[in-house]
Amino acid sequence: MDSLKERYRQIIEKTLQDYADFMGKEEGIQQELIFDHDRDHYLLLETGWQNQKRIYGSFLHLDLIDHKVWIQHDGTEDGIAYELEAAGIPKDHIVLAFKSPDRRKLTAYAVS
Repeated sequence: MDSLKERYRQIIEKTLQDYADFMGKEEGIQQELIFDHDRDHYLLLETGWQNQKRIYGSFLHLDLIDHKVWIQHDGTEDGIAYELEAAGIPKDHIVLAFKSPDRRKLTAYAVS
């Protein structure tokens, strides 16, 4: 199972890096990638200023819990779950944690 977990880590990190690279073109806003391998927390934060307004917050937050990818926050338009699935993580290993447990049952993804 450790090789599976390592594979998921690589997919998560590459996917977040791809988003950071794509978003990195917006003037005044920086992307910060935070990878905590010991606790399996992975974040893409946005910081900066735009039109006199402070920009700060989580754009993407994913955790690896019990060999499943938990999407804690998803600021993308289409949903990062589709990209994780396309990269090789099966639907039953992706939890849409930002949805209530009752709503998760209605998706094609893992409940927990």
